[in-house]
Amino acid sequence: MNNKTTLVIMAAGMGSRYGGLKQIDPVGPSGEIIMEYSIYDAIKAGFSKVVFIIKKEIEDTFRAVIGKKIEGFVDVEYVYQSIDNVPQGFSVPMGRTKPWGTGHAVLSAKGAVKTPFAVINADDFYGANTYKLLNSFLSSNRDLDNKYKYCMVGFVIENTLTENGHVARGVCNVDKVGNLIDIHERTKIMKFGDETKYTEDDKSWIVIPQGCIVSMNTWGFNQSVFNELEEKFPIFLKDSKENILKAEYFLPTVVDGLIKAGNTDVRVLSTLDKWYGVTYQEDKPVVKKAIGDMVQSQIYPQNLWEE
Repeated sequence: MNNKTTLVIMAAGMGSRYGGLKQIDPVGPSGEIIMEYSIYDAIKAGFSKVVFIIKKEIEDTFRAVIGKKIEGFVDVEYVYQSIDNVPQGFSVPMGRTKPWGTGHAVLSAKGAVKTPFAVINADDFYGANTYKLLNSFLSSNRDLDNKYKYCMVGFVIENTLTENGHVARGVCNVDKVGNLIDIHERTKIMKFGDETKYTEDDKSWIVIPQGCIVSMNTWGFNQSVFNELEEKFPIFLKDSKENILKAEYFLPTVVDGLIKAGNTDVRVLSTLDKWYGVTYQEDKPVVKKAIGDMVQSQIYPQNLWEE
C-alpha cells in the first residue's frame, strides 16, 4: 500500500473581516506565518506534498512569502480557485464576486492530488497533534466497495472561539463509535460570558452545549471525494438560484449529504488542543504570544526552516 499523503491548504480567501491578506501576515519570531507552522507540523507527521489553493492574482506574493521557504523540504504545487471555474452550461451571474466556497476550493485541487489527502484552512493554527491524527488515519484507511472512509479532526468548541467577534464553525453530532452523524454550518457563533451561542437571524441566539465538537475545516479524504464534489456542484448551482450572488458551496454540507446517503463513514478524531486563528486584526497579538510561548517551550524552533 502506498502510504504517501498530501496536505491541501485553502488559501484563496482574502480575509474580508480581517481587512487584508491575513494568510501572509507574520506571527512567528523569525517572520513565520501561521501556515508555516501547519506545514512544519505536517512534514513532521509524515505528509510528503503540499498543495496550495490560491487566487491567481496573489501567486507571486505567495511564492515569495512562503513557497520559496518550503520548497526544499516538501513537494509543492499551486492550484487556482477561480470564480469562472463553473460546469458546462453554467455561467458566473452578473454581480457575483465572492468565491464559490470551500467545496469548490477543494474541487480546484483535483488535478494536483494523487494520494489520500488532508484539507486545512490557511489561517488556522491547529497544533501538531492534528497532523499526526490525520496522517495516521489517511495512511491506513482506504475506501471500501460500498463505503467511503473519510475523517475529520474535531475540536471542543470552547477551544475555538475569539474574544473579538463572531466565528463560523461546523457544529457536529458524533455517534458512540466516533463517527460523524451530521454537521451544521453555523456562520455566526459568539461567546456570551461562559456560554456559547449562535444565531441565524441576528435576533434569537441559541445555546451550543459545552464540550460540543466542531469542525475547523480539518478533513481527511480519499480521492473519491473529488468525483462527489464535481457531481454535486451543478446541483448546488441550480438549487441556489434565489441566492446565487452569495450562496457558498460548503465542503461540510457535501460531506453531510454523503453521510445521509449512507455511503460514507466519517471518523471524528478528537483533539483537546487549542485552536488559534486570526479572524480579526485584534486576534493577532494573542496568536503571536501563543506561538512565542511555544517557541520558548521548545515546541518549535526559533526559525522553522533553519534546523
